[in-house]
Amino acid sequence: MIALGGVIGAGLFVGSGVVVKAAGPAAILSFMITGLLVVLVMRMLGEMAVALPAVGSFYEYARLAFSDRPRFGELAGFVTGWMYWYFWVIVVAQEAIAGAGLVRFWLPTEPVWFISLALLLLLTVTNLFSVKSYGEFEFWLASIKIAAIVVFLILAGMYVLGLWPGATPGLANLTAHDGFAPHGILPIITGAVTATGFYFGAEVVAIAAAEAAEPAKAVAKATNSVVTRVLTFYVGSIFLVVCLVPWNSLGINTPYVSAVRAMGIPAAAQIMNAVVLTAVLSALNSGLYASSRMLFALTRRGDAPSGLAKLSRNGVPIRAILLGTLFGYVAVIMSYVSPGTVFAFLTNSYGTVAIFVYLLIAISELRLRARLEREDPARLGIRMWAYPYLTYLAIAGMIGIVVAMAFIPDQRTPLLFGVISLGLLLIGFGARLHFGTRPDIATFAMESHRYEEL
Repeated sequence: MIALGGVIGAGLFVGSGVVVKAAGPAAILSFMITGLLVVLVMRMLGEMAVALPAVGSFYEYARLAFSDRPRFGELAGFVTGWMYWYFWVIVVAQEAIAGAGLVRFWLPTEPVWFISLALLLLLTVTNLFSVKSYGEFEFWLASIKIAAIVVFLILAGMYVLGLWPGATPGLANLTAHDGFAPHGILPIITGAVTATGFYFGAEVVAIAAAEAAEPAKAVAKATNSVVTRVLTFYVGSIFLVVCLVPWNSLGINTPYVSAVRAMGIPAAAQIMNAVVLTAVLSALNSGLYASSRMLFALTRRGDAPSGLAKLSRNGVPIRAILLGTLFGYVAVIMSYVSPGTVFAFLTNSYGTVAIFVYLLIAISELRLRARLEREDPARLGIRMWAYPYLTYLAIAGMIGIVVAMAFIPDQRTPLLFGVISLGLLLIGFGARLHFGTRPDIATFAMESHRYEEL
């Protein structure tokens, strides 16, 4: 449920309209291209997580993949871990702000900043209590999102097929307004770049696996379910949306609300606002969890201050959670104090950072799979399909997305800011080498053992 819920966020319900406006009905292809890449990355991650379940997941895999070149391995791990933490703390701030806007639909007189801080506080308390409370909360939030998508797929499918009362079957909207791809091929590629950020989140399951009772079984099941269901939820629902709502209409700004209205369902705005709010809270909840666990993993190798490894009696890394929350509070404040500079930099850079993380995951799998086949093939409970060809294809696809960003005007700023973020992390790694101290191995072994037992 965490894996499935992780990829069904506000990006699908709201942000998908941006892709449809740019690419027309061909946005279906944009989501299919990116979805296939994400499915491949999840399969790779599932392979590594089953073979080598570890706190920090792909942070550790990046380090292990280059164990024959220790210094480069340390760099790969450092960059992967901090980029992932950075991504999720920005998501925490963004979702808190987005959630406040949704809550104001019912409470229009309440200030946005107050609601944002209240949502942050609520989810912080949930994560501080225990990992079980996070899991329960996320399970129900994910259940609501998935149930809403399934119901939408059924009802919209009936409408398109003419099985809905008063509806006539047809796919006219796919070609009625200047064709299937009204603006050509380039917007389809642009849409695939934009959609990358919408899919990010499924990999949280690999981090959560370290705290599962049966990590290998949990990851194997989650990985297999993501493959088909992610494509169904995203590609299937986008297909139905463009069948119901003309791509060049004002309604495409709120695609799912407009689709529900097109079917004549009463209180469409109320229903979809509640569903999107659920998606936002789920993303905020996952952001606090994923960022804190990654930060905890960073402390084990001396890549973050050792004080952040402190655990509560319930096995929760309190200080790591609070740091992510603190960053979220600061980002919320920046969205009001400096929306055009600081906050703009944060929101423009995190999507590129996500692509960098997926690229490092793929490179890690390429190297670790070869080593596991030589040394301990029995560990490979899940295997990447058509290795190494599909791994190379995924790597080429992600590099292609980054290169395409340089030639797409709207994507140049996010690419530049993402590269600047990467540069800052490289400077941070240099500072860590010169001024940092290695962790107390005995202390961290004790904390890690306790964490894994709990």
